Amino acid sequence: MPDSVQPSPTGSVIEAHSIDFVPESERHGKVWHQGPFWFAGNFVLPTMVTGFIGPSLGLSVSYCILASTLGVCVGTFFMAFHANQGPRMGLPQMIQSRAQFGSRGAIVPFAATVFVYVGFLVFDVILAAQGIGLYPEATLLWYPLLIAVSIVIAVIGHDLLHVVQRWLTILLVVVFAVVTIAAVGHFGLSTPVPAEDGPMLGWNAPAFLAVFSLAAGYNISYAVYVSDYTRYLPANVSAPKLIAAVYSGAAFSAVWLMALGAVLSANIADADPIEAIRFSGNLVFPGFGTFAVLVAVLALLSIMGVNAYGAMLTGATAVDAFRGVTPTRRLRVAGLVIVGLVSLLVALLIPEHYLGSFNSFVLLMLYFLIPWTAVNLVDFYLVRRGRYAIADIVKADGIYGRWSWRGLLAYTLGFLAMIPFFSLSFYVGPVAELLDGGDLSFVVGLVVSGALYLALSRGVDVTAERRHATSAPANDPERAS
Repeated sequence: MPDSVQPSPTGSVIEAHSIDFVPESERHGKVWHQGPFWFAGNFVLPTMVTGFIGPSLGLSVSYCILASTLGVCVGTFFMAFHANQGPRMGLPQMIQSRAQFGSRGAIVPFAATVFVYVGFLVFDVILAAQGIGLYPEATLLWYPLLIAVSIVIAVIGHDLLHVVQRWLTILLVVVFAVVTIAAVGHFGLSTPVPAEDGPMLGWNAPAFLAVFSLAAGYNISYAVYVSDYTRYLPANVSAPKLIAAVYSGAAFSAVWLMALGAVLSANIADADPIEAIRFSGNLVFPGFGTFAVLVAVLALLSIMGVNAYGAMLTGATAVDAFRGVTPTRRLRVAGLVIVGLVSLLVALLIPEHYLGSFNSFVLLMLYFLIPWTAVNLVDFYLVRRGRYAIADIVKADGIYGRWSWRGLLAYTLGFLAMIPFFSLSFYVGPVAELLDGGDLSFVVGLVVSGALYLALSRGVDVTAERRHATSAPANDPERAS
């Protein structure tokens, strides 16, 4: 059933699995589905807002596009390589971290991940309300409604999210191709001559570095999502094809929207993403801009479901490490309701001017995630080479232990090495100051954490672990002895 929701073994369309292993008999889907999933997942207004940064820092349109493209290509590389973990292990993304950090030690990246999920969900619901003209009025009515729609999508789960993203990809490509042609035709790709009191946009090395880092970090942040949506694929799918499908979808949409954001930001004073899309669309004919904004809102609702789904999986995994939970359908629904209520509360309480500091919040969360992705990828590809005792990962007291000092030490030292390179609204590290605010912390975090974990893992008895790796979770009758 490639274009519909696959019923669970009980016949329900509501997904049965959460943090548990997906048995071979329930694997389905096609590799190419990952392309549109990640295209639509990244084709959202926050991505375009990232493209606004360059012109605000004095960078010309052409250099903005170049910096964004290079940054996205680098960042997506790390994100896409997580895709291979899903079908090989049959587990959600973050529970795999138990092999590197221990079942309780993984609480550090888990906490940062939940904050990112909820933060993006809150940001998306505010933008969605703005897009349909409901902000700041009537938020008490519309915030709960918008969040409820996303929670329903997430409750039905994995397959519905894939179906929605595939159909959204078609709609987004058609509508935003028209919007992009209209915007470029009207504004061009050259940098406009500034007003008398306006800054001249051109080459600016610190700004170029800032845009590159932000674009790279933005796509690296999707690393915590990837295996959640590849774990239902058959275990023998082609790794190169799978990685390429994820990479192409996530990179293409990010480059497109960030470039469009740079064009609009350079030509529209105090650019607002919703009004900029509406203006560009109305260049085609009056009303088309409003339609384009509503399509963008649909994409936001879908990615809100994705964020809620991931927050539920990560939160349940964290709780399971301290107090065992049974991964039932009821657990999924209860977890999603909690995520929805927390997100609603934050969205209602947060001050209106918070959007101006949201980039710093997300960037700070990325600082916590970058050492995790380095440790996780090195472990999978270079240390254990994809061979894990799955039955022990899903147990809080399995062979990987509750606290794994190697992963925790590599993570901590990598994070500490990044601090001098931080560039935030409230803190600029000494190295970042020398670079006039340029932020290369993600490079430092990836290299230090990854290299240190590889060196520390020389003492891991991989051979002994592989003897355990033949054991299967109890819910996999095809592999369990």
